[in-house]
Amino acid sequence: MPETTAPAPPAAASSPRTVAASASESASAHRRRARVALRGLRILLALFYAVASALPKLIAHSSAVGTFDEMGWGSTGMYAIGVLELAGAIGLLVPVLQSAAATGLAALMVGAFVTQITVFDGENAATPVILIVPLVLIAWARRDRNTELLRRLRHRS
Repeated sequence: MPETTAPAPPAAASSPRTVAASASESASAHRRRARVALRGLRILLALFYAVASALPKLIAHSSAVGTFDEMGWGSTGMYAIGVLELAGAIGLLVPVLQSAAATGLAALMVGAFVTQITVFDGENAATPVILIVPLVLIAWARRDRNTELLRRLRHRS
């Protein structure tokens, strides 16, 4: 006996209000996922700058000492860069400082790129360039925080 299938019932017509609510929920979910991804990126970069980059400089690890001696910057330059990286890492975690910290770290990475090209003949020059990309993304995504930071700074003076 051949099987017969019953026709599917007609789809319920969507009202404009239902479609708008669905689109709004979808956009809200997208924004929420983007915020979570950006937060994860900020935490990951903060950990990288604090632990993998600043810490060896601040404890005068032999690898950092050798690199800065080779550049001719000595321990003063090493500690200064370490402090800037640690400050940037902390700033990435403070909401009002996120954009400014990301901008400062991106500028530091431009300097690191130039140093890699000029002093080390391009060895490891890709690393600062790769790090600039997420830093610029964070600086742009959190640019609204700059207004709040400026307002707070003006209020203090």
